[in-house]
Amino acid sequence: MSKKPFFHKKEHIMATLDMAWPSILESFFVALAGLIDSYMVSSLGAYAVAAVGLTTQPKFMGLSAFFATNVAVSALVARRRGEEKKDDANRILISALVMVTVMAVVLSAVFVFAASPIVKLCGSNVETHDTAVIYFRIIMGGMIFNCLQMVINSAQRGAGNTKITMRTNITSSLVNVVFNYLLIEGHLGFPALGIFGAALATVLGTVVACIMSFASIYKKDNFVSIPYIILNRIRPGFQAVRQIARVGYSIFFEQVLMRVGFMATAIMAAAQGTAEMAAHQVGMNIMGLTFSFGDGIQAAAVALIGRSLGAGDEKMAKEYGSICMRMALVIAGFLAVIYYFGARPMMSMFFEEKEIVDIGVGIMHVIIFVVLFQVQQVVYMGCLRGAGDTLYTAIASMVSVTLIRTVFSYLGGYTLGWGITGIWIGVLADQVSRYIFSSVRFRQGKWVNIKI
Repeated sequence: MSKKPFFHKKEHIMATLDMAWPSILESFFVALAGLIDSYMVSSLGAYAVAAVGLTTQPKFMGLSAFFATNVAVSALVARRRGEEKKDDANRILISALVMVTVMAVVLSAVFVFAASPIVKLCGSNVETHDTAVIYFRIIMGGMIFNCLQMVINSAQRGAGNTKITMRTNITSSLVNVVFNYLLIEGHLGFPALGIFGAALATVLGTVVACIMSFASIYKKDNFVSIPYIILNRIRPGFQAVRQIARVGYSIFFEQVLMRVGFMATAIMAAAQGTAEMAAHQVGMNIMGLTFSFGDGIQAAAVALIGRSLGAGDEKMAKEYGSICMRMALVIAGFLAVIYYFGARPMMSMFFEEKEIVDIGVGIMHVIIFVVLFQVQQVVYMGCLRGAGDTLYTAIASMVSVTLIRTVFSYLGGYTLGWGITGIWIGVLADQVSRYIFSSVRFRQGKWVNIKI
């Protein structure tokens, strides 16, 4: 493989930035809303922050099939955009919407019914169990709105319409934050609903996002469009479903087994105590803020690489991947500096108790190193998934998260006796290994030859 140039053409950099900045802003605001959510919930006490944290991994476990579908839809629509096959792209969208609706109804019912044993399995205690169950039931009861808007936004990103999805998710995040303010403690005449209000605010945000997402595909000039589907009588098809399944099946298993690893870490954190779990949850939200930058660049990479490969331009696909990676490296370094100087002030925003702040600062010192690898590996993985190299990314993620993360978290937290900070050593080991696996694969260049 030829050595990539240090400098890139201005028009390619500008095309990448034009595609990436809306996605970065979108992902940032979604993650920021989660951080603000934790901040507002923290007014109820550390137990409430810990309770919400307990629901994070089972929630994402329930969303695994939808994440897989979203990645597949985005990659397929991007490829069809490059191939100029508008009918096929819209058939993929309408087929995905039918799939997602059925799956969401079934899984929502299961998770609402089984909320109590699920939360117990995740390490709840007397302080946190009932609160976590209430929050989990409401969130999972309204998951259909979240799932539908995610699949539409994935198709829009694949088509290159990142500004549409940015507006949708930023609005959703603002609705979430506003209703958190109104409903958690009760302001402007609204009732003080506590954790119930926090969950309800989250669902209301996804309802608004769902409505806006559907509105976005009613525009006739969009590459993916409901009027186009109706006019051309495009129906859901088994062929489209098979294409989604072929790209997404490995991502689904990747997501499930990754969540096993994430859940194992969360259970170990919960076992340390309510204070430790509360600090851990804030640390995870801060890391989510970091992830948002990589996720935004990743969305641009999937669209640009998929379109380039669809048009048969392998060199351009590699060029876009290289530009995205250099953007990720700059952002990672910038965030590491912010976290280094801002560790204690950030944790002090959430907790008054010095004990919990000290625990959080220890976690932040690990996150400083995590961020350097996290942003880059997210973009590398996105480039590979956008090209359809999903089996490799699935295996790499499963090894890193399910095995390496779990083992190193146990060694750091228990064998070496470093407690919650030691458990975060496992998070660092996971990010380093995923960075190594993904960067080596990307540089080999075999991903440009995959057909989807």
